[in-house]
Order: sequence, then C-alpha cells, then structure tokens
Amino acid sequence: MQTMKFNLFWLCIAGLLLPLSLQAQLEMPAASPFCKIEQKVGLTDVSIAYSRPSMNGRKIMGALVPYGEMWRTGANASTKLSFSDDVKLNGHEVPAGTYALYTIPGESEWTIILHKNTNHWGTGGANYKQEEDLLRFQVIAETLPVTMETFTIEIGDLKTESAKIWLLWERTGVPIDLQVEVDKRVMAQIDRILNGPTAGTYYQMANYYYTQQKDDKQALEWVNKAIEGGDRYWVWTLKARLHARLGDYENAIAASQKAMQLAEGNNPDYVRINKELIAQWKEEQD
Repeated sequence: MQTMKFNLFWLCIAGLLLPLSLQAQLEMPAASPFCKIEQKVGLTDVSIAYSRPSMNGRKIMGALVPYGEMWRTGANASTKLSFSDDVKLNGHEVPAGTYALYTIPGESEWTIILHKNTNHWGTGGANYKQEEDLLRFQVIAETLPVTMETFTIEIGDLKTESAKIWLLWERTGVPIDLQVEVDKRVMAQIDRILNGPTAGTYYQMANYYYTQQKDDKQALEWVNKAIEGGDRYWVWTLKARLHARLGDYENAIAASQKAMQLAEGNNPDYVRINKELIAQWKEEQD
C-alpha cells in the first residue's frame, strides 16, 4: 500500500511538471527577427548582424526612435559591423575588426558611431563609455520614395573599390560610404605572380589592367602570353577589346572573329557579343 501511495505521489508531481516542460520547449517568433548579411566588397568581407523591428502601425522617426538620442540601430543586442580588412567609412579610417554600430538620428542629419565595445545589450545604458568610440561622423538623411515597414540595413551600389551601407526605415534612408583598398593588393599579387606566371594568371593580369584602364599595351603583351598557353574564346575577346581601345580596329576585328570561331558550339553569348563588337568596330572604322 505504501508503495502504491509513493508511485501515485510521483505521478502527480510528473503531471504538474509536464506542462512546464512543454512550455519550455515552445519556440516563438521574435518580434524583431535576427538578420545577418554578408557581402564581398572588392576583396574585403563585410558582415552586418542586427535585429529588425517593424513599424506595426507606429510612428518611427522622432517618436519610437527619438531625434537627438542614441539608438542601437535595430533592436535587442547592439548591431555588429565587421570588416576583414582596413576600410574607410565616409573617408574615416577604420581598422579591420568588429564594431557596434550606433546612431543619433536627426531630422536631416544623423551621427554615425562605431563603438569598440561589442558586448552591450542595446546602447549599454550606464555601461556605455564614449571613450570606447572608434569614431563619430555625420551624414545627411534622405527621404525614401516608399515606406520601409521593417528596419533594413543594405549593402548596395557595389563597385570595385566602394559600396554604400544603407540604413532604411519608414521613409528615411541614411547612406554611409564604404571605401576598400583593391589596387595595391592586386598589384602586389601581380608582382608576386610575375615570378612564375601561367596562361591563366597572364589573362587575369591583362583583364585587370583592361578593366582598370591602366596600361593597354602591357595588357596586350600579357594577353598574347596567355594565348600562347592555349586558345580560349574569352582570351581572344579580351585581345580584341584591347586592340580596339588602342585604335587598331583591323586586328580587333580579326581577334573577335577568332573568338567567335572558338565560342561556336560552346558559348552562344560570346558569339553574340563578338558579332556586336565587330559591327560596332566596322562602323567606327568607317
């Protein structure tokens, strides 16, 4: 009888604890979901980790996000901005690393803050120390043509050595210019590669010189070296473009015709591209 009472006691306890156990296992959607974006800008890896609140019928700028007060630039933990290499933000030097991104919104001008302490929840409250800022600078806010319901950070306007980081919410857009170093790093690689280049690296060097408009004659020398390692339609297309930019349309057309022959049956896009180039150069010849 005592054994039965003992078992009944523990069954009752288990019954009481079961709802708590089930409750602990519930996964609920976050009001401000976490987001992480990663983007290669030039040769630099850029990542941004933040939480995304939504308007949900609320007035945002000057209300939920007050003007003149520091904002965590998102929700929950501080927004994290990471760079694999040294960069510049609006012309300011930023060493490689991870930083908390804070802002002080204004009606027309925002203060952007990169903070070295990334452990704060939100802005850190009383634990925030301004001496731990890496830098502060001002940017002009823009009015968006459409309403952004959910706070969004985007990396756009991508170019070889630059991009823009956009902070977007409600009808406000805040652009931050990002500059990265590419040319010095590529030129250093070229110097190393020249000790033992291959057909592939000759092409890469020639293509870089062509796209960056550095030295077309040097690029042509390299592309000819690449062709010595084997006929490739993309290499002959680059050779054609280089001849054309040097004003040698006769050799440009001949190289483009060779590229078309090699691309036939392999890459119809290159056939079309070279047909268009030949037509363009024949017009320029006339």
